[in-house]
Amino acid sequence: MDLSNFLVRNCPKTAMYIPNFITLDEEQNIIANIEKTPKPKWTQLSHRRLINYGGVPHANGMIAEEIPKWLNNFVEKVNNLNIFETKKANHVLINEYNPGEGIMPHTDGPLFYPIISTISCGSYTILEFVRQNIKNHSQKPNCNLDEQEVEPENKSFKLLIEPRSLLILKDNLYTDYMHSIDEVSDDFINESIVNLENCELSYKYGDRLCRKKRLSLTIRHVPKTSKLKLNFSK
Repeated sequence: MDLSNFLVRNCPKTAMYIPNFITLDEEQNIIANIEKTPKPKWTQLSHRRLINYGGVPHANGMIAEEIPKWLNNFVEKVNNLNIFETKKANHVLINEYNPGEGIMPHTDGPLFYPIISTISCGSYTILEFVRQNIKNHSQKPNCNLDEQEVEPENKSFKLLIEPRSLLILKDNLYTDYMHSIDEVSDDFINESIVNLENCELSYKYGDRLCRKKRLSLTIRHVPKTSKLKLNFSK
């Protein structure tokens, strides 16, 4: 796949948006497997809930855990794009968003190789980007929230993220921009959305979209990992 065909050209470097990266059947498979996840596996936050697969990222290193086979199939599908260069994805963060839920402006920070890839299932969303004030940026990773609050500047744009799509972010969009999702139940298409020409469907300004439950699979590489070694001998 030539990823240059999927560049979003109306925003800072670098976003690539691939509509229909997975099929409808693959989307239903993902949703069915996530719905079967035992409740204790979820981390409940105030505005959404999430699951870590592959381990829990931490500044001291992630203790690597096996990724389930059903999920690893999609990790390998992303790895086959070679977006992580010589690295391979080894961590998946699953976020569940109900209508009206979102996420505060954040960067993914230094725990990860500076490339994000996200598969979306179930519903569209609108992802907003704001350039951060780098002078005041101080990264203190939070392992549960997997996000970092930073002070914004007034320079923003939005991407429309459709179900079954893959979004790849790197370069300036990883280091210099926060991304967020507003806590609303519906959205209107307007000129601030810069990837309409990359989308599967056709949209026009003024169109209203109503959110449903969305599951996002953020697939990344954690450079600092270790394997837990337990010594039971005496």
